[in-house]
Amino acid sequence: MEPTTLTTRRLLLRPFGPQDTYKVHAACQDPDIQRWTVIPSPYRLTDAELFIAQLAPAGWRDDSAYSFALVLPESGTLVGALSVDRRSRPGTYEVGYWSSREHRNRGYVTEAVLGSARWAFTALGADRLEWRAEIGNGGLPGGRPAGRVPAGGRAAVRAAQQGGAAGRLDGGAAPVRPGAAGHPPVPPRAARCRPGLRAVRRPPVLPP
Repeated sequence: MEPTTLTTRRLLLRPFGPQDTYKVHAACQDPDIQRWTVIPSPYRLTDAELFIAQLAPAGWRDDSAYSFALVLPESGTLVGALSVDRRSRPGTYEVGYWSSREHRNRGYVTEAVLGSARWAFTALGADRLEWRAEIGNGGLPGGRPAGRVPAGGRAAVRAAQQGGAAGRLDGGAAPVRPGAAGHPPVPPRAARCRPGLRAVRRPPVLPP
């Protein structure tokens, strides 16, 4: 697929370019991003260069991962990154993301996930969009407004955190469209969320 740009109320979701290399490197010095995502740690400038020049473009070319820079259109400020990755099950994709420390708790991640979900269900013909988060990673994932919290999800997270348990919270959303083989439709619904760093341990090529 040719790289594409999406727009939301406050953001541009565009492909990464050379101008983002130093910005990505700077954002990924945050220990929380290194802790909760799959980027290398320590994160060197050469890691950002590899992602910008090779990994992100390759994902678009072979339709395996669609990486977006989350940018404020007026200033060009990079506030985060998001990737929609194709999974092995037909029609299933996974969303992963991070937001820079200084731009958390402003709803940018929530807005970006909603925008990318609409795009995945239309342009990609997705039947299901999933997110995964490890217990302890800021509570419920920021992808929650694009889908649903699994039954008992809140209670499970609280219990696991109180007990110091490790684990992973999974969730997903599906379009309300007949004929999505093997996937019962789960209508996306709006929900209040405290967005911030809600990055996942997967997918394999998460924006660094």
